[in-house]
Amino acid sequence: MASETTAELSGELTGCALVTGATAGIGAAFARRLAAETRDLVLVARDVDRLESAATELRRRYLIQVEVLPADLSTDDGCAVVAKRLADRANPVDTLVNNAGFGLYAPFGQAALADEERLVDLNVRAVLRLTYAALEGMRERGRGEIINVSSVAGFLPRGAAASYAAGKAWVTSFSEGLSLTLVGSGVRICAVCPGFTHTEFHQRASANMSSLPSWAWLEADQVVAEGLADARAGKPVSVPSKRYKIAVQLARFAPRGALRRVMARH
Repeated sequence: MASETTAELSGELTGCALVTGATAGIGAAFARRLAAETRDLVLVARDVDRLESAATELRRRYLIQVEVLPADLSTDDGCAVVAKRLADRANPVDTLVNNAGFGLYAPFGQAALADEERLVDLNVRAVLRLTYAALEGMRERGRGEIINVSSVAGFLPRGAAASYAAGKAWVTSFSEGLSLTLVGSGVRICAVCPGFTHTEFHQRASANMSSLPSWAWLEADQVVAEGLADARAGKPVSVPSKRYKIAVQLARFAPRGALRRVMARH
């Protein structure tokens, strides 16, 4: 059965790929990897100058077509712009990478409520809306893939980042549950759950990561390579690197009380 499922999901994707949060970190790594497959791209981010710069480099290096789509996905208007592009039947999107997101490294109640709400809008609501927008056309065509960038944090209770961890738990559960309804459709979905990764993420969250050992860090290109390989093997959840696979298994099977005591010290 596993081999049949993998074969069913391994059809060639020829339409373009849309990547959110595409100008830095994991999103930029996804854009490079998909461009190397000679896939045309739609890059989504807020910063127009960085979008144009990224698009120019990708066109030059990979000789592909690259659209830029400036949008703030924490807003209704931003989501609507990208959802409209995903629904375009004349220029179909075969791969959607929901990568845009941010974190708040502060106990709940210390950050402004508006920031907490923006985090949920971007990390959760935008994933829901864009997945919804992409799926109808993908089902009609009988092909497609959706990669939702989640996090190992979603498997853990996080006091200093409770909203972020809860949102990523939702992304992982949503992706895994949706994969059950997509069996036989030719569409695959995968939550990619990296651990600590060298990107701009922690700097933007004003998080001091100086005490984290070097072995705990992943590289964005590694996350993307393993995540895409798992997605294309029909896995609904991908945890890149052996060390984080072990950490997730320990978190899943450890007594919750013991796990909370451990996490309370971090």
